[in-house]
Amino acid sequence: MTQTLSIALVLIPAIVIAIVFHEVAHGYAARLLGDMTASERGRLTLNPLAHVDPVGTLLVPGGLALLGAPVFGWAKPVPVNRWRLRNPRFGMMAVAAAGPGSNFVLAAIGAVLLGLIMPAGLGFGGPGAEGLALLVDRAGETRWLETGLFYFILVNLFLGLFNLLPIPPFDGSHIVGGLLPERLRAGWERLQRIGMVLLLGLIASTWIFGSNWLAAILMPPVSLAMSLYLALADWIAALIA
Repeated sequence: MTQTLSIALVLIPAIVIAIVFHEVAHGYAARLLGDMTASERGRLTLNPLAHVDPVGTLLVPGGLALLGAPVFGWAKPVPVNRWRLRNPRFGMMAVAAAGPGSNFVLAAIGAVLLGLIMPAGLGFGGPGAEGLALLVDRAGETRWLETGLFYFILVNLFLGLFNLLPIPPFDGSHIVGGLLPERLRAGWERLQRIGMVLLLGLIASTWIFGSNWLAAILMPPVSLAMSLYLALADWIAALIA
């Protein structure tokens, strides 16, 4: 119980930062491409309260955690008006990619910081590094800052890769929609309109049928990405040693 609470204490700030930057990145990308909707509605802010969705940010992740399933959720989407974008088709692809892109950049920043404060030679880039619980020094004391950065990297990679799934209404579905030929795009966009129903079906399937299928899809790329980012932290630690 104590370890679970300790992990929650470092996970919650990481999740909040990852989600807020993800949503704001969508809004800023839209603004750069001609759509000022998010700016006009006051959503280009790092204040977490502006982005909290009671169901997606609180109830769903909490319920999945209690059930022992992979924890995922969503924030209140930043409003984007595709018809205000200078190029609606490619603009929507760029806006969609900006969210996961921001998470990969945050993960890289976390890896650099981790490399700067950790001793060299700890071998974080090896297999299974994503399963580490708490970092402990030689005296048996928990290294809270390092643990927080570890989970910060993991949360951002998971959120970025999860959102790239080509399932409406995830960001990956907008990228796929932009790549489809004209004759197929209209049908794909109709699926976007029932994206919330599909998302609820995805959540229900983790409860009814178990979550192994979702873990089987997501965990291999998350594990690989985590190893690469932690290898970066190792390299920086060795560089400054």
